[in-house]
Amino acid sequence: MTEPHAACRRTVLRGAALAGVSGLGLTACGGSGKDKAAATGPVDLGPATEVAVGGAKLFRDDKVVVSQPTQGAYKAVSAVCTHAGCVVDKVEDGIVSCPCHGSRFNAMTGAVVQGPATEPLPAVEVRVEGGKLITGPKA
Repeated sequence: MTEPHAACRRTVLRGAALAGVSGLGLTACGGSGKDKAAATGPVDLGPATEVAVGGAKLFRDDKVVVSQPTQGAYKAVSAVCTHAGCVVDKVEDGIVSCPCHGSRFNAMTGAVVQGPATEPLPAVEVRVEGGKLITGPKA
């Protein structure tokens, strides 16, 4: 039997991947009020300088991976694995790794590099405002 929280998260992930929308706040189906607030408003991740050009950084608490493929161009993907809903645990050499079942993803595109996941990590809207990385809709 699947617990309702996990099933709901998978449903949201699938919808987010198909629609290309933010994967933030995926625990909002059964999570805390804090999770729901994060899903509806902008999230300040901190200084944009924390993401190196050509690199990527995991913001685990905010469930997002942000990369900077070229100077000033930022991309983000959900840090929630599309296989079983686990939060990824590291980014090394441009690869995002999930600790639960070993899925690996390209940090810049979210594409699956190694399964068991078959769906890419969904894109997350990210922008720079006042030198800070912000995800989610504008306030």
